[in-house]
Amino acid sequence: MSDPAPISDGRGPFHRVLIKLSGEALLGPRPYGQDPDTVAQIAAELAAVRASGVQVAVVVGAGNIWRGLEESAHGMDRATADYCGMLATVLNAVALQDALERGGTPTRVLSALAVAEVAEPYIRRRAMRHLEKNRIVVFAAGTGNPFFTTDTGAALRACEIGAQALLMAKNGVDGVYDADPALMPGARFLPEVTHREALERQLKVMDATALSLCMDNDMPIYVFNVDVPANIGRVVRGEDIGTVVSTGRRVAPLPAEEPPSEGGRDDS
Repeated sequence: MSDPAPISDGRGPFHRVLIKLSGEALLGPRPYGQDPDTVAQIAAELAAVRASGVQVAVVVGAGNIWRGLEESAHGMDRATADYCGMLATVLNAVALQDALERGGTPTRVLSALAVAEVAEPYIRRRAMRHLEKNRIVVFAAGTGNPFFTTDTGAALRACEIGAQALLMAKNGVDGVYDADPALMPGARFLPEVTHREALERQLKVMDATALSLCMDNDMPIYVFNVDVPANIGRVVRGEDIGTVVSTGRRVAPLPAEEPPSEGGRDDS
């Protein structure tokens, strides 16, 4: 499997993005866990985006390993189930970091839970510093609190780091529909929708807490199918795929900045 080339010779419309990967995106053909080839393909796409000069942060879910809501429905304490899910995101984050670094892309995992042996603690200024040094940053353990989804964690981190957009990489779904296409074959695809409309119509973009946070902070959301090869690069490049969720206007690009040289493994 050949690595994709950088997404463009110049800059895309974004300078800094946060990509939310569902845990299921790492499954590939497997029913559970992580498929190494799928993880490697996603890592190669992320590396190509980073090589184009875009600063990349990632939040990864844990649905391929654990679902806290399902376990709590089976009688497990909800907070305990959610903490188990946070730990599962650390497993996915470390696996993604390994795939990225084996391909030569400097990557740091920052966790909202203390797991000092495998990840740095989440500190906003440290995350910003890594991004400025053109490292990919993978945020693990959600918000660090139970009762909040990794979608909410992604919305929160995107706002904290000043990302220009939150890219929701869905597996097997091309974007947002006015109904569940798996249940209603006539469901209509929506290329654009506002945050408020998505909330009022209860569209399956993300949970209401995450969507409200994005609306309150004018954070545009791009929903697309990550199963299609090179789609991450296409979204970052500004191609018209998937669904855009915004306040009614597309995000204005920031002027491009030259990233500083990496200078080895300086973690300052």
